[in-house]
Amino acid sequence: MSKSSDTPSDNNQVCVGIVAGAHGLKGAVKIRSFTENPKDVAAYGPVTDQSGERSFEIHIVSANQKGLVAELSGIKDRNAAEAINGTELYVSRDKLPEPDEDEFYYADLIGLPVEHINGGIIGTVSLVDNYGAGDVMEVDLKDGGTEMFTMSREVVPEIDLENGRIVVNPPVEIYADENHDDDPESKEEK
Repeated sequence: MSKSSDTPSDNNQVCVGIVAGAHGLKGAVKIRSFTENPKDVAAYGPVTDQSGERSFEIHIVSANQKGLVAELSGIKDRNAAEAINGTELYVSRDKLPEPDEDEFYYADLIGLPVEHINGGIIGTVSLVDNYGAGDVMEVDLKDGGTEMFTMSREVVPEIDLENGRIVVNPPVEIYADENHDDDPESKEEK
């Protein structure tokens, strides 16, 4: 379903990974890759931080199920590696392949309105991420607060990028109360 993660810093930049900590004493870092093939975080040339002010060449040292260990240009010791912990790594969107028909970049979803399958706006997508158990979409609700939706075909049956909208079929637990009738708009009418 997704190709990589990103945040809305600039629609021409896509976040392909994040520095997840220092590894060893010589400046290597752990990287959590957001690309479909984790090693592809290094396949598109130099990456930058979110501001675009710092640029890094990535050399993958090793890969395992926990992530990647890599050397970044300019990072020569553990202190420098620790200083960039949490840095998101971006590439220019034009360096990435076009997503297939059923794929998208997370950045394409940020800011899109989210509609209930029975009608009515629920809110707006604020974040899409994968915490290890699959893609999750965070929605800023129109009445305040946030809600997380699993990015499965059952919960998110339609992502309509052409018309700029996402349709969700929330699990019953999300709206489970005595007035539950699967339509958030009808709550206002009661």
